Amino acid sequence: MQIWPVQDAKARFSEFLDACLAEGPQMVTRRGTEAAVLVPVDEWHRLRAAARPSLKQLLLLDEARTDLLIPARGAARRRKVTAAG
Repeated sequence: MQIWPVQDAKARFSEFLDACLAEGPQMVTRRGTEAAVLVPVDEWHRLRAAARPSLKQLLLLDEARTDLLIPARGAARRRKVTAAG
């Protein structure tokens, strides 16, 4: 993975993008600290799909699906009505 200071990534964006498409992810640094990574869109979609379970996977989980975090009825706080004068 090539590392690009933010100034270089901005000034040579076409080259930055071409390197991403040809070589894979490219790291961007700001003041010497890692700030962001540019990745090809195919890899982005693959990472997003791997990060979240599918509906089928959720339905087949062994964990209980009925333990929802719903507050008890009437437990919600309401704002006090103030008269505008």
